[in-house]
Amino acid sequence: MQLIDLAAVRNAERSSEPYDYLLASSLLKPDTIDDLRRDFPDIDKPGYLTVDEVKLHGRFKQLIEELEGPELTEELSKKFGLNLHQYPRLTTIMRRSQPKYGSIHTDGPSKVMTMLVYMNDEWQQDEGGRLRVLYDDKNYDRYKLEVPPTMGTMFAFLRSDNSWHGHLPFSGERRVVQIAWVKSQADVDRKKKHNKLAQFFKGIFGR
Repeated sequence: MQLIDLAAVRNAERSSEPYDYLLASSLLKPDTIDDLRRDFPDIDKPGYLTVDEVKLHGRFKQLIEELEGPELTEELSKKFGLNLHQYPRLTTIMRRSQPKYGSIHTDGPSKVMTMLVYMNDEWQQDEGGRLRVLYDDKNYDRYKLEVPPTMGTMFAFLRSDNSWHGHLPFSGERRVVQIAWVKSQADVDRKKKHNKLAQFFKGIFGR
């Protein structure tokens, strides 16, 4: 692995309260950061776009290949005690966030696990946009953990009926790669189709 440090996953502490999650820092090797920052896609549209909708190149393209590769999936399978190799993946990328993003949710039942890899150089404490591990669907202030969306931070969690998470509103650049392991290829295809429709309407209505 040229870009990803698998030891960051191996050494990360897994938590099971209030649901199963893993927080790792320095997932990205330090000597690759400048190249990854340079090659991050120039996305004008807000929200998540699938890798099919984004022009990938250079080191960032290589990063997506490593994130989707079997080595990382194997390490995550070991940490969570679940064979993730059997599930197809959906990879999406976001560069720009809007204030309406971050509402409290659990992810849909078609998802098995979600992994977020953040790629922002710095983040102010009071800036919003910091994902929180929450105890319910109503209260942002009662949380177990707050995830700084800074370069190389990885947050992964198993989806459940109580895997509540969200973040306070933020508008601006918020770079993140999301990989979801889902139950079937049909779920991947459905989500891709839904995302394309959503982006189409954003293009028409500008939101």
